[in-house]
Amino acid sequence: MDNWVIGIDLGVTKIALGLVGPSDQIVARGRIPTNVSEGPKPVVERIAIEISALKGALPAGARIPAIGICSPGPVDYEAGLIVDPPNMIGWHAVPFRQMLSDYLNLPVVLEHDAKAAALGEFHFGAGRDEQHMVYIVAGTGVGAAIIIDGKLYRGMHNFAGEVGQVTINKDGEAFGTNVRGCIQEYLCGPALARHYQDMCRQTPEFVRQKQVTGEQVAQLAAAGDELALRVMNQAGEALGIAVGSMGLILDIELFVIGGSVAKVGDLLLDPARKILQHYCLESIASHTRIEPAALGDDGPILGCAMLARDVLKSN
Repeated sequence: MDNWVIGIDLGVTKIALGLVGPSDQIVARGRIPTNVSEGPKPVVERIAIEISALKGALPAGARIPAIGICSPGPVDYEAGLIVDPPNMIGWHAVPFRQMLSDYLNLPVVLEHDAKAAALGEFHFGAGRDEQHMVYIVAGTGVGAAIIIDGKLYRGMHNFAGEVGQVTINKDGEAFGTNVRGCIQEYLCGPALARHYQDMCRQTPEFVRQKQVTGEQVAQLAAAGDELALRVMNQAGEALGIAVGSMGLILDIELFVIGGSVAKVGDLLLDPARKILQHYCLESIASHTRIEPAALGDDGPILGCAMLARDVLKSN
């Protein structure tokens, strides 16, 4: 009865929780706003309240022996620190694993959100039956996780995969990060909104509301909005450059794309597939696959549940 765990996806704007049963199915869910500006301690307290609510779905005699949680990177997996996410102002070197563990009196594992989602997709989604995979998350930020021979490649300091910070335009601007013209400045949700608004200001015949979100830009593109389609095409090309660059270095065939921005599907992925050949050797581009995530928002939760079970095995 100890095979019940909780996986938590801590995002910039929302926190999604899932009670995961022994058969790796999410049987109960919770969702609350993050309210990043309040700081880590109130977030820990609200997570604890949601966990208590989820425990109500446990069968008689079952308990929660461990928690898995992921957050935007960079994350120090070994130390359990949220290091300095560019979209979480004020969250620097936060010992979040220990804070949550102390509050709940339970073992907690903290992982990068892209890595957690990658584990979910690799074992239960688009990466099943593969040996190697790269997962790229495009949401409020952009990051990646690398799986080689079925295992996460973390790098020396657990920062491997920060592809969102790779520069593709040295003369570009820096809004959500201090790296000028990086992939994130074209591919993340806030970047979609900013580029759409800029295009509207430069096109007098287009009159739009003053504020839009990345999700709304994606919806407009799906509805055929000309400027939104141009923004999504630009984002897709940035994604294609990211895939091409990583393909040249890693020689991995499967790239799985997830996150809120990726929910638009082929409007994002087709431009990436098309431009890939121009930023990668043909010998590599010819066998590179860019596929959508299969699990959606469940990927990080299931990945975190796996990590929680790993903690139990090691204890």
